[in-house]
Amino acid sequence: MTDARIAKLYGRKVWDSRGRPTVEVEVRLTDGAVGRAIAPAGASTGRGEALDLRDGGSRFGGLDVQRAVRSVNDEIAPALKDHDASDQAAVDRLLVDLDGTTDRGRLGGNAIVATSMAVLHAAAASADQPLWLHLAGAHPVRIPLPEIQIFGGGAHADRRVDVQDFMVVCPAARSFSEALDWTAEIYRAAGGLMRKAGKTGGVADEGGFWPAFDSNEEALETLTLAIEAAGFRPSAQVGISLDIAASQFGSADKYRLALDNRALDTGALIDMLGRWIDDYPILAIEDPLGEDDHAGMVEFTRRYGDRCQVIGDDYLVTNAGRVAVAAADGAANAVLIKPNQAGTITEALTALRAGRAAGFGTIVSARSGESEDVTVAHLSVGWDAGQLKVGSFTRSERMAKWNEVLRIEEALGTAAEFSGWSAFPFAAPASATTSS
Repeated sequence: MTDARIAKLYGRKVWDSRGRPTVEVEVRLTDGAVGRAIAPAGASTGRGEALDLRDGGSRFGGLDVQRAVRSVNDEIAPALKDHDASDQAAVDRLLVDLDGTTDRGRLGGNAIVATSMAVLHAAAASADQPLWLHLAGAHPVRIPLPEIQIFGGGAHADRRVDVQDFMVVCPAARSFSEALDWTAEIYRAAGGLMRKAGKTGGVADEGGFWPAFDSNEEALETLTLAIEAAGFRPSAQVGISLDIAASQFGSADKYRLALDNRALDTGALIDMLGRWIDDYPILAIEDPLGEDDHAGMVEFTRRYGDRCQVIGDDYLVTNAGRVAVAAADGAANAVLIKPNQAGTITEALTALRAGRAAGFGTIVSARSGESEDVTVAHLSVGWDAGQLKVGSFTRSERMAKWNEVLRIEEALGTAAEFSGWSAFPFAAPASATTSS
């Protein structure tokens, strides 16, 4: 055994960005190294996700996590005592086997992912390395392209608009720092446009504007105007990324856009989104069809995958097997990687590697219920994911992650390579430029 053995593991209840209980795990190793991590929680979830264990009943609306905390302290802690923290795969196998269910429902996905991440942090601390470098080893890395929410909708904003996220990406920026500078100007311009039009309605779960638009397409129009008002060229420098989260308003062949008062079958939804791609500077669309609409995902990717990143989130649920099927059938060309969706760090990495092997774009993602935990920032760099999605450009649980990548970029100095256009699974358009 090495000195990086687990001496003590402890779980506690803490609070997430929505003021809901969640699980934090702290790990101390025999060499004195400490790791700590907090489980996030999603509002829009896929049916194949690892399940959070909640207490039910009336306390905190049934969302308390005392059972999950007991899972950590009563079962996980004794099972992991004296195990080598540097062997992440073995730790995660033990967690999966100890739970014994396919959905992590017995011990709780929240208890398991917080433990998995905390052990990872402890191992990096034991090696006296920043987490991203501990993950990367000798492999080269890129600083990820940030995907940043400007308007929130769907389950993140009480369904004020049907589409869940209206985001910007800045692939023509020359660095992560510059991409954040550009986004800050776009966010400010969007706010000005909304205030002038009387369309502001508050702040969504992930920090974006909670809009009072009259249609889903009005959000696209406003966001395009904001890009231009901030002084950037749509498509050539800055693009739009959408999280449709179609499972939230329909399933195979039956979709209803409440804001637009429209009912669509699969073909009509694909046609509508295709027109949006033609009319607006859209570079990525996440979950354009429902998670059970495999044929629709195949058709959408066939028609638009050569000029748009088609991302599977609820559809792929950070599952390597699902990624392989989607790749074989041409049902997506990018995968969102959420550690708590998979259950453990090892399973999330396996899904990312499956995406990379298929030539997919890979995006490490936070959740709508977040905390000051910055694990995903380090995963996005250390795994060379190429892209990072953590929400908007406000609220400290979001900014903590953006700021952490800034520090990593600064630490790399002249060796820092920003992914930019290379993050996408399609070629940059002829109009693409890197000048501001």
